[in-house]
Amino acid sequence: MRRVFDESKINGLPLANRLVRSATWEGMCTATGRPTEKLTGYYATLARSGVGLIITGYAFIRPDGKQLPGQMGIDSDDSAEAMRHLTGTVHRLGGKICLQLVHAGGQTTAKMIGRPPLAPSAVAVAQFPELPEELSREAIHELVGCFAASARRAKDWGFDAVQLHAAHGYLLNQFLSPLTNRRIDAYGGLLANRSRFLLETYRAVREAVGTHFPVLVKLNGVDNLPGGLELEDALLVARQLDEEGIDAIEVSGGTPASGEQSPVRQGISSRELEAYNLPLAYRIKNGVSCPVLVVGGLRSFELVEGIIRRGEADYVAMSRPFIREPNLARRWQEGDETHARCISCNGCFKPGLKEKGIYCVVDKIERENRHTSL
Repeated sequence: MRRVFDESKINGLPLANRLVRSATWEGMCTATGRPTEKLTGYYATLARSGVGLIITGYAFIRPDGKQLPGQMGIDSDDSAEAMRHLTGTVHRLGGKICLQLVHAGGQTTAKMIGRPPLAPSAVAVAQFPELPEELSREAIHELVGCFAASARRAKDWGFDAVQLHAAHGYLLNQFLSPLTNRRIDAYGGLLANRSRFLLETYRAVREAVGTHFPVLVKLNGVDNLPGGLELEDALLVARQLDEEGIDAIEVSGGTPASGEQSPVRQGISSRELEAYNLPLAYRIKNGVSCPVLVVGGLRSFELVEGIIRRGEADYVAMSRPFIREPNLARRWQEGDETHARCISCNGCFKPGLKEKGIYCVVDKIERENRHTSL
């Protein structure tokens, strides 16, 4: 029996299998972050095809935390109707959906948010497009409240879970990283201080949604940057979160400045290049009691099944493969276990900037060529 299709639960939330659609940016929301019918249809396709858990594109918890056009927002009640329509559609098709909460911090621009970006420290580093302003302690406390309020909205609007984005160089990760956090107050210096913002955010979110609502975190195992977050510190943070009651940890790695070791690596052309975050996830899984998800370059069913069967992670998360093949989970479940068709070119993100929605450009070209040849 194939273990990847085992049923399971995360804090009481029943999941049909151990395949997770990891968060991405779809570019299918309005300027204020309200999901469009196009995005609802996109998630409906994933739900219909049987993926165990859909994690949404990253949703900003305050307008100054927005990074890209078309990004989802969860910062106000204005999107309630559209959000309830989205979650209701996914549920009618048998799907489960988790909202990812984010603040971009220094990884945005004044042009995007209408003011200088905010970060733990006013430092010029490669992952920041421009020099940010340092957050005051009062502003940090305000952001903790924004995360909590956004999580409460997500629960009220029918989402099945929330995930804190503490990876990929965004604000929660920026506080964890010695490279971007040069503070000398209670939020900087030693790891106990650098992890304070994340832990305070988790506690506020937990209080807002209650004990029985799943709260996940996406955590970098390593930043893949000189001076950035390293595995041993990430492991300690994971253990802290586990002790506090986090329901699952998705392990990733890298930032936009990490070059060939970025979160979305290209040219995954062999089994040896797949699962590039698995060593990080395995180390963290051995240090915590909560479920662990692994993301990053997973393409082969045999590898995915082996990870679950060997207990190296509890769930396998993918993003780009589901962009090219929304029906991938159904295909594998029905017995076609051939390699995912995604070639890891990252071409899927370019249409999001120009055409208001990501899609696989390779698949589109192939379909057009087939149509021309008929």
